[in-house]
Amino acid sequence: MLRLLDIEFHKFKHSKSSKVLTIIYLTIIVVLMLTGIIPITINGEKYALSDLGLFNFPLVWHLSTYFASFLKVFIAIVIVSLTASEYSNRTLKQNLIDGLSKKELLLSKVYFTIVLAITATVIVFLASLILGLIYSDFDEPSIIFSQMGYLGGFFLAHLVFFTFCLFAGILVKRGAFALGLVFVYYIFESIINAVAKGLDTYYDWNIYDGYLVHILPLNAMSNLIKQPFTKIDLVKSTTSQIPIEGLEFTYDIEWLDIISVLIWSGLFVYWSFALLKRRDL
Repeated sequence: MLRLLDIEFHKFKHSKSSKVLTIIYLTIIVVLMLTGIIPITINGEKYALSDLGLFNFPLVWHLSTYFASFLKVFIAIVIVSLTASEYSNRTLKQNLIDGLSKKELLLSKVYFTIVLAITATVIVFLASLILGLIYSDFDEPSIIFSQMGYLGGFFLAHLVFFTFCLFAGILVKRGAFALGLVFVYYIFESIINAVAKGLDTYYDWNIYDGYLVHILPLNAMSNLIKQPFTKIDLVKSTTSQIPIEGLEFTYDIEWLDIISVLIWSGLFVYWSFALLKRRDL
């Protein structure tokens, strides 16, 4: 495994675009860490975001993983560009000549993908921990390390998205087209969701909330970490004054979504291997 990872990191080290995208990702994470001191004005009074309790433990785990999850596109571009460039540079064929099997070729990319997902999770963990230690009103270990399951959801969301991008890169063999395929599928899934919601409303069915939100890969990925806004004290106090019948907020990571993204991750890896096995590289 270490040998295969070393091969992939060697390719990453010599890819300028990949390093630039990684630096952008890390820079945004650092900027998010500094948002605690940004002043905002409410009713003529100036506050810092930290004064609103946004970085209190354990809320900070939920907020940070939710917002940082939108940044995974930068790392996904790294995966797609590295995979696609291997076709144009004929690196895959050279690896086969050097003695790697097609299975080892794919495993090297899967291992690299997993390492990227773990690295992103560790970075967000450290950033959230630092933010909380600086700004949180609570410092009890039992509170600090509660609700850290969102980090697990963050990792799984990245894993399924990265394996999807890996599959797209192998399928299309061109970086821009592979990213385009991912975007087209996003549009396709959004249309399916819209149709399902319309049918649910018109016929009083439960297709979207009951099935599609957990089954389709991007839905399950997004549903792992639900919106945290109604956990914020300021929003919570506002919504409590506007009672809406049947309005309930859930924040737990559901087992059905965990199983769904694990199955989809496995399928994307299997389909990637099937493509590599059939092709003459």
